[in-house]
Amino acid sequence: MCVGVVAWRADPRWLLLVAANRDEFHDRPSKPLSRWTETEEIIAGQDLTAGGTWLGVTEKGRFAFVTNHKVEGLRPARESRGRLVTDWLAGIEPAAIERLNPFNSIMIDGSDQALLLGNEPAPLKRSLEPGIHGLSNGPVDDPWPKTARLDRALRNFLAGASGEPAQLFAALRDEVPPDGPHPEGGPAFPAIFVNSPHYGTRCSTIVAINAAGRGWIEERRFDAKGAETGRTRIDFVWPV
Repeated sequence: MCVGVVAWRADPRWLLLVAANRDEFHDRPSKPLSRWTETEEIIAGQDLTAGGTWLGVTEKGRFAFVTNHKVEGLRPARESRGRLVTDWLAGIEPAAIERLNPFNSIMIDGSDQALLLGNEPAPLKRSLEPGIHGLSNGPVDDPWPKTARLDRALRNFLAGASGEPAQLFAALRDEVPPDGPHPEGGPAFPAIFVNSPHYGTRCSTIVAINAAGRGWIEERRFDAKGAETGRTRIDFVWPV
């Protein structure tokens, strides 16, 4: 039940700030964050089952991340939603999104285009204005409490007079379920960080790009006990 918050041109110091967790079955194989050997333009982790990714950037000024949209029942005939992110990073515009497994996604390119996409219960494509936008696994206009908590953490960081974006990793490690009611059909794992032996937070990622276009992406990985198993950080340049 992934969660992420994107600050797109929401602060004069930062073109883009992203804080996101990828939740997945621990036995699903994946590669850590890297520049892909097939095309070094893509900087992302990689799902080795379906071949796509859940979050990534390129030095051509493209960013995307995707979450699954929780629905009743399986959709085995649908294609992997990770293909959507990989295609966008490679410069391929989204198409036939109704064929993908249920998803929510935010996509940004260097021409200052930011999009919100989804396909549940019907295909959705909406332009995003500069600001702070969050996604989890429910309807995009009905954010779950853990999304709201991560949103507040990012807003509090931006309101501070100093500090580095890496401080946001503490918010991504929050295992306390938020107070208050959860929407009907809401998350089975309501906390931002899911610590569970079979399905849980596999990695936390922060993307930070300053006003001059200097950026970095850092991924921290976790095992089935919630222990950190590794970190990768890659610097890159975003066109301005």
